[in-house]
Amino acid sequence: MKKYVVCDIGGSSIKYGLMDAERHFIDKGKIATPKSLGELYQTLTSIYQHYDDVAGVAISMPGAIDPERGYTYTSGALGYYNNTEFVKELSAYIPVPITIGNDAKCAANAEVGYGALKDVDDAYVIVLGTGIGGCLVMNHKVVPGKHFASGEVSGLLTDYHHPKNVKDVWATRCGIQGLLEHVQEALGEEIQLSGIEIFERANHGDEKVIAGIDAFAREVAIQIININTIVDLERVAIGGGISVQPLLLQLIQKNYDDIYHYYQQYAFPWAKVEIVNCQFNNDANLIGALYQHLISE
Repeated sequence: MKKYVVCDIGGSSIKYGLMDAERHFIDKGKIATPKSLGELYQTLTSIYQHYDDVAGVAISMPGAIDPERGYTYTSGALGYYNNTEFVKELSAYIPVPITIGNDAKCAANAEVGYGALKDVDDAYVIVLGTGIGGCLVMNHKVVPGKHFASGEVSGLLTDYHHPKNVKDVWATRCGIQGLLEHVQEALGEEIQLSGIEIFERANHGDEKVIAGIDAFAREVAIQIININTIVDLERVAIGGGISVQPLLLQLIQKNYDDIYHYYQQYAFPWAKVEIVNCQFNNDANLIGALYQHLISE
C-alpha cells in the first residue's frame, strides 16, 4: 500500500507523520516551526527524507491557499510565504507529488472524507480555538471561494452599533479568550482560568461558570442561525479543543433550539440544522491534508 508524508504547519510547531491510504498512522512526530521560508523548505525536505518509498506529500498550512495551483497568497501569522509558488519551489527538493491546503479547510476535508460530514452534501464546520475557523461544504466538497477565503467567519461583526471594534468580531467574542471573558462576567471577577479549568468547574456544578459558558454558547448558536439562513445547511460540525466538552455542545444545542423555535411563529423559511461534534480533532488537519491529496491523484 502507498505511503504518504503528511504535515500540519502551525504557528509554533509542525506536526507530521507517515500515513497509508486507509488513513492509518505509521509514524508521528513534531518539530519547531522555522522562522523563514528557506528554513521551512529545508525542514519539510528533511521530514520527507526521513521515510522510504513515499508516494506523495500532503501539507496543511495557514493562509489563503490555492490548492490546485499550489500557490500561497497569504501565510497567516507566519508571514513569510505570501504570494509564493510554494509547491513549485518545494518540488525542487522533493521529487514526489506535493499538495497544500488551508488548515481549516483540511480539517473540514477530514470530516467530509471520513468523519461527521461523510454522509451529507451541504454543511459547515466551525472550529473553536484561539480564534474561530470556518469552512463551507457544498455538494460534498469544501468550497474554496474566489479568493480562497470562503467560510472564514472569524471576522463576522457582532455589534451593529460599533462595527469598528475588533473586540466585537466573532473570533474575539467566541475564541478561547472570549469564553474566558464570558465566564469572568458571570463570576463578577477577572480570574484567570484555562479552558480546562473552566469546564472542570462547570462539571462540578459551578452555576456561575455554567452561566458564562451558556452566554458563550448562545453567541455560537446565533451565528449558526445566521450562517444557515444564508446557505441552507444539513449539518454543522463543531471542532476545536473545547468542543470535546459535552456540556458545550449541549448548551449550543439548547440555545439553538430556543432561538429556532421562537422564530417558527414568524414563518421564516428555515430548516432545522443538525449540530454535531467533529469526529477528528488533534489529527484533523493531517487526515484532511491526506484526503485532499488522495482525491487529487
